Amino acid sequence: MARSKRRRSGIAASHVRPKMIFQPILEDGVFRFDCSVKDREAASPSISFLNGKDRDTPISTEKVPVYNPTFEIRLEQQIVKLELPVGSSLYGTGEVSGQLERTGQRVFTWNTDAWGYGSGNTSLYQSHPWVLAVLPSGEGLGILADTTRRCEIDLRKESTIQFVSPSSYPVVTFGPFASPTEVLSSLSKAIGTVFMPPKWSLGYHQCHSSYLSDQRVLEVAKTFQKKCIPCDVIWMDTDYMDGLRVFTFDKAGAFLRSHVFGKRFQDPMSLVKDLRSSGCKVIWMLDPGIKLEEGYFVYDSGSKDDVWIQNEDGTPFIGEVWPGPCVFPDYTQSKVRAWWANLVKDFISNGVDGIWNDMNEPTIFKVETNTMPDSNVHRGDSELGGRQNHSFYHNVYGLLMARSTYEGMKLANEEKRPFVLTRAGFIGSQRYAATWTGDNLSTWEHLHMSISMVLQLGLSGQPFSGADIGGFAGNATPKLFGRWMGVGSLFPFCRGHSEACTTDHVPWAFGEECEEVCRLALKRRYRLIPLIYTLFYFAHTRGTPVATPTFFADPKDPSLRKLENSFLLGPVLVYASTIHAQGLDKLEITLPKGIWLGFDFDDAHPDLPALYLKGGSIIPVGLSLQHVEEANPSDDLTLLVALDEHGKAEGVLFEDDGDGYGFTKGNYLLTHYVADLKSSVVTVSIHKTEGSWERPKRRLHIQLLLGGGAMLDTWGTDGEVLQLILPSEDEVLKLVSTSEKHYKDRLESAIPIPDVEEVSGPKRTEIALIERRSDIEDHVSQMSKEVSIRTDGGNIETGDSNDPFYTTERSTIVISVKSPINNY
Repeated sequence: MARSKRRRSGIAASHVRPKMIFQPILEDGVFRFDCSVKDREAASPSISFLNGKDRDTPISTEKVPVYNPTFEIRLEQQIVKLELPVGSSLYGTGEVSGQLERTGQRVFTWNTDAWGYGSGNTSLYQSHPWVLAVLPSGEGLGILADTTRRCEIDLRKESTIQFVSPSSYPVVTFGPFASPTEVLSSLSKAIGTVFMPPKWSLGYHQCHSSYLSDQRVLEVAKTFQKKCIPCDVIWMDTDYMDGLRVFTFDKAGAFLRSHVFGKRFQDPMSLVKDLRSSGCKVIWMLDPGIKLEEGYFVYDSGSKDDVWIQNEDGTPFIGEVWPGPCVFPDYTQSKVRAWWANLVKDFISNGVDGIWNDMNEPTIFKVETNTMPDSNVHRGDSELGGRQNHSFYHNVYGLLMARSTYEGMKLANEEKRPFVLTRAGFIGSQRYAATWTGDNLSTWEHLHMSISMVLQLGLSGQPFSGADIGGFAGNATPKLFGRWMGVGSLFPFCRGHSEACTTDHVPWAFGEECEEVCRLALKRRYRLIPLIYTLFYFAHTRGTPVATPTFFADPKDPSLRKLENSFLLGPVLVYASTIHAQGLDKLEITLPKGIWLGFDFDDAHPDLPALYLKGGSIIPVGLSLQHVEEANPSDDLTLLVALDEHGKAEGVLFEDDGDGYGFTKGNYLLTHYVADLKSSVVTVSIHKTEGSWERPKRRLHIQLLLGGGAMLDTWGTDGEVLQLILPSEDEVLKLVSTSEKHYKDRLESAIPIPDVEEVSGPKRTEIALIERRSDIEDHVSQMSKEVSIRTDGGNIETGDSNDPFYTTERSTIVISVKSPINNY
């Protein structure tokens, strides 16, 4: 075919239908497609692949693609289209709002600070040019457009996937394989698996933007302990910093007037010590914007080492974020990543347990695009793509920052597993960091969307995600917060968070009824930590997801493919009410085919999700704890058993030290439990074990689910064969009937969360600490924002002259800005 003259972009400018080529890569069933031989040769290196050479190295196989994409060049845009059988369902596309099943949707991969996003936003904080298709047969097929540039994913035509992006780029198909799970496992062999998290990071995290003093931080941690509400981590937003300069602490109270807050973070090490004595870890925020200020050690060292992103003329790019004018590290260079990693290593010496990377889309204030110009220059390493403008590297900036942070934590202590949370990311970010769904809203719509958003990330290779429980922006109502905690407590990443000038989203802020629901929800999570940790082990070693849509239980069943208020946590089905006026007692539940047995922990409540265990499954359950690290290997272990139609069940428990990398050297214990029913006797035993970790001496509690919440149980010693004798069929039916009645009675007797806008009575609010309008204006003006402030219901008053933290009314600070104030 005649080709028009190529331009610098590497593709033809005219409308061309080139001859597509393909080659098998990675493993059987995975194929790379390119527009032409020349396009293959000109393709940029892969950043999404863990090992870029895997994308470029063909393998020997007799298999050929089942589904072939078509390529078209139009106005310097490469258009790739893949048509699938009618009845195919489409998922993935990474961090996206709106519906779970993506047919009819269009997404643009362009990392965007999307404060207060809605269901119609087409670009959020992360980019995953990836679609997972479930065919009518239940088979799974994945397709990855391996480009870092802005890319349109067009799913508006039924059963059709279309990518549109500038420059030539390869696409990679995975499958079709027997199930969607197999597709995700295959994808993980390309982009890598999620990092193995430290076990404590699976507990509950509490955050607020921002805790303004170390005394307030300690008060929050101690209140969790006092109220017996599980919590493992307290988070520090930007206000711990000196003048919002990263890698610093506001020890002298210089940022806000010291007569208001005193010395806010005078001794970080002492704060960390006090928090750890309360059982809590601490995670601190680090943004990429470095304040342009001579004498500030980070700016000085970065300028000396020439690490900044540049303008077209070679001067450092300057953009405005929280500290004011800032420069930005160019993480595309290995020397810059090493520079940042060494700063992180030194920062860890302050007792830092984890790091939160925010604003790394990257966000820039006071510009229409909300980010830096496409023309900015990155002097990237050759293996990443070399010297390119910002439009090439924009979508991977957050990934590369998270990588640098992760590597810095590894430098600080090679025997500890890093924990990094990143807001921006790209497909492959799970290798270095967990994530969350960004600055959501305190609305019922966002509660409902949070389930689909977490699941879509999992279907795009990022299993370690969650949503800000209660919503980040706005004030949650008691019922909304309690319902959200019930759902969010079972997300892979579990954190409550809220914006400044809103009600602090802690369980006790919404009245006793909501507090009790939150306590029950988090105790549920902590009892399920052995299961969740095991799921993460398999996610890390095999690339399998942690939380999945309900249809994963039966991919062939089209009736399950659009369910949005339920999900699977391994073999556990979580069914939640995300509708304001609909509690669990009024919820219509659609169960997949087969046996699904309801269970709870004597915590049934109309504002908590219903739980079901799939027949044929065994799950490990631990004790109800205040902190994850309170667990002892010798603690009692419970196995919940649900037999299938053949009277069999199986399950796995992974155990190790909870941190470090001994498990990579065999220092772990993976136990495969099985159950078998013969002649009315259920035998539970160990089928096989892996690893050299010694089995703890502990009691084993077997709970055999019968249906309707009824169960039989027995005690023994872990490692021994245990047996339960089933009663007659009539006796089982009586047990089930009695249990169902007790369950209904518990639901009816539980005190529901009041359906009110807010809790009446006095409220402590952190914003009441600020005694004068000028103090707030000084605080916000450093961010170069225009603000207007009022208090609803009158001026802020102190109810007790001896307690300036106390107000007689709930006061609201209203901040009007040209662009959203994120994380303030």
